[in-house]
Amino acid sequence: MHSVGRPVGRCLVGGRIPGVAAALLLGLAALDASAQEGGPDYDRIWETFKLHTGEEDALVESVVLSGRFQFDHAYVDADQDTHSDLDLRRFRFGFKTRLRGNLTLHTEAEYDPNHGNLNYLRLTDTYIAWAPSDALALTVGKQGASFTMDGQTSSKELIAVDRSNLANNLWFPEEYITGVTAGGERSGIVYELGYFTSGERDRGFGDSNGGEFVLATIGHDFAAALSSDKALLRLNYVDNEADPLNTFTRPFGRIVSLNFDFAQAGWGVRGDYTAGDGYLGQSDVSGLMLMPYWNLGERMQIVTRYTWLESDGPNGVRLARYEREVTSGNGDEFNEIYVGFNYYWYGHKLKLQTGLQHVDMKDVAADGGAHEGWSWTTGFRISW
Repeated sequence: MHSVGRPVGRCLVGGRIPGVAAALLLGLAALDASAQEGGPDYDRIWETFKLHTGEEDALVESVVLSGRFQFDHAYVDADQDTHSDLDLRRFRFGFKTRLRGNLTLHTEAEYDPNHGNLNYLRLTDTYIAWAPSDALALTVGKQGASFTMDGQTSSKELIAVDRSNLANNLWFPEEYITGVTAGGERSGIVYELGYFTSGERDRGFGDSNGGEFVLATIGHDFAAALSSDKALLRLNYVDNEADPLNTFTRPFGRIVSLNFDFAQAGWGVRGDYTAGDGYLGQSDVSGLMLMPYWNLGERMQIVTRYTWLESDGPNGVRLARYEREVTSGNGDEFNEIYVGFNYYWYGHKLKLQTGLQHVDMKDVAADGGAHEGWSWTTGFRISW
């Protein structure tokens, strides 16, 4: 087993730099020069996604395309094995229609173009919402179950190239689940209360034969008191019915997450402490994530992250997406250090993200979950 100080050079030099990631990074200087000289008119390009804008008092106020395209290049170099992958990570496409009376109809689906055909995978956001004010929005249908710091952040707006492994373990990565929610914000106080079916997932709305869960969030933005741009502290609570037929969620009965998002001119930090009470053989798990970041002007950003997870029994913690390609088992203690760089052409709607991370997983059961190594992931993100 190599120590934590294992040379990064083994996976970054000597002809082993991921070619796609390197080419994208080397092109940043030219792209930045082009942007400074005027570059594309992104506002006009994104206006083309608006299919219809109604007249005043029209029944249909607007119809716009919605979706995202996310492409990854990942390289993992661990004690166990190496892995390199080009992945069309997410492709979602749909429509959002705003109607008179503060109503929104949104339908979107996910497709898999990795195998040469645009294969339909599942419905994602498919709901009707009524939002008469900022203080109240009612949503019915398939929607995101939002808790933990990264779980409350759309994949369109992540500042690390992917969600932390805390969210991967304790949040519900299936994400879009049929339910009813009410939420809003007033005088700096934010809230959400939701009731979801957590049965067997399928490509549609799912089968509500596997229990239910309740999600509650309360928070406050202390920005005014701290003279900052943002200082949002939130508490999430999930009560999830244990049912062996439930495949929408992770096997935790109760989950509590205390998370914060602080932003000041030029820098910020996000953090999360989450704990879950396991059921049906899943150990209890707790974890911590801290993510400081610095903005280098309007286009560039440096992001760092530390993630720790621990289970009270063996095999309670799983690895993230690309590490699992070389280590399929679970462990009991996880540590990750991440350093990343983001380049924004048009905010979160058009950006390049790249991140280098070191991951160490302990496996007290010694049954295939131990992992130590470096990985580098580069993602190209477009959303509309």
